[in-house]
Amino acid sequence: MFKSFLIKYAEIAVKGKNRYIFEDALVSQIKRALSKVDGEFTVRKVSGRIYCDASGDFNYDETIAALQKVFGLVGICPLLQFNDNGFDDMVEKILDYIDKTYPDKNKTFKVFTRRARKNYPMQSPEVCVAVGEKILERFPEMKVDVKNPDIKLNIEIREKINVYSKIIPGLGGMPLGTAGKAMLLLSGGIDSPVAGYMMAKRGVTLEATYFHAPPYTSERAKQKVIDLAKKVAEYAGNIKLNIVNFTDIQLHIYEKCPHDELTIIMRRYMMLIAEHFAKESGCLGLVTGESVGQVASQTMQSMLVTNAVCTLPVYRPLVAFDKQDIVDISVKIDTYETSILPYEDCCTIFVAEHPVTKPKLSCIEQSETHMSEDIDRLMKEAIDTVEVIEVTP
Repeated sequence: MFKSFLIKYAEIAVKGKNRYIFEDALVSQIKRALSKVDGEFTVRKVSGRIYCDASGDFNYDETIAALQKVFGLVGICPLLQFNDNGFDDMVEKILDYIDKTYPDKNKTFKVFTRRARKNYPMQSPEVCVAVGEKILERFPEMKVDVKNPDIKLNIEIREKINVYSKIIPGLGGMPLGTAGKAMLLLSGGIDSPVAGYMMAKRGVTLEATYFHAPPYTSERAKQKVIDLAKKVAEYAGNIKLNIVNFTDIQLHIYEKCPHDELTIIMRRYMMLIAEHFAKESGCLGLVTGESVGQVASQTMQSMLVTNAVCTLPVYRPLVAFDKQDIVDISVKIDTYETSILPYEDCCTIFVAEHPVTKPKLSCIEQSETHMSEDIDRLMKEAIDTVEVIEVTP
C-alpha cells in the first residue's frame, strides 16, 4: 500500500542559516542506507520535509530496517500522498486508508491537521471536525478520544496532501559526517564499539585503531575486532581500521617498568600511536570506551595521566554510564554477543595483578625513562608495519 515515507527529524530543525547542510547530509545518508535495499528509491527535500519514494516493487521491512540505522532521523512515517482534487476526494482516500491500515475498527482516534497551504478553503480545525465526522459515519464502531487516541491521524495540506498515522521511531542524533572525524581505540570488549556508535550518533565519522599482540592474542581475537568494526560500520559507514602489532612494545614495557604501572603506561603508548594515525588522517580527536571507575585504568587519576600524553582531545562518550547502560546499548546495536566471545585482547593479557589506581604523572613519566631510546625504535616499527583494513557494512 505504501510507496512513500515522510522522514521526520528533530535537532536539525533548530539550526539556523546552515540548516540546509544538515538536511543535505541526512538525505545523503538515507540514500546510502537504501542503496543496499532491493528496489529503486528517490529521496527528495521539499519545503522543510524529506520524502522517500519507492519506484516499483520493494521490500517494506528491509526499507524500514535500513532507515532505522540512519542517524539524524527520529521518525519514519509510511505515507499516503496524493494531489488535491477537492475535499470529498480527500475524505474518500482517507477512509480507504483507515480501512486498509486498521482492519480492527474497534479503536479510538483523533484528527490532526496542518495547513501549510494557506489558500486552502477550510481552516485546520474545520478539516479536523469534518474528517472526523466522515470517519464516524463510515466506521461507527470507532470513537473519538482527544487525550489518548489509538490512532493519531495526521493530515498535512501542502502542494500535495500527506496522510499518515504511524510514526516508526528512528535513532535520533545528527547526520553522519556533519561533525568531523575521530579516531576510535577499538578493542574486543563491550565498551569501545558502543563508544564509536555514540560518537557516530552525533555526526562524527570514524577511523579505528586496534592493538594486536601475537602470539599472546590469536587471529580469532583479531577477527573478533574486525567483526565488531563491521557492526559499528552498519551505523557509522565505512571505517578504516589500523591494526597495530603491539607485542614488542608491551614486552619492553613489561621488562623495564614497575608492574603495577603496566596498564597505564601501555595505555599511554597506545594513545600515542593512535594519535599518530589520527593526525595523519585529519581526525579531530581520539575516542575511547572508558567509564569513570569501571576498572583501574579508568579512574579520574588514570585518565588524567593518559590524557597528558596526547595533544588531541580525548572524547569519552561513556564516561558517566553504568556498565548496564553500556551493555543495553551493545545489545541494541548487536555488538554484545561478539564482544563477549572468549578471545583475549592485548590489554587483558598483560594486565597487572595489582594495578595502580591513583597514578601520579611525575612517577609514570619517571618510570618511562627506563625504556631509553629503544621505545622510540619499537614505536616506529609498530607504526611502519601497521595493517590497514577498509571495513564496510
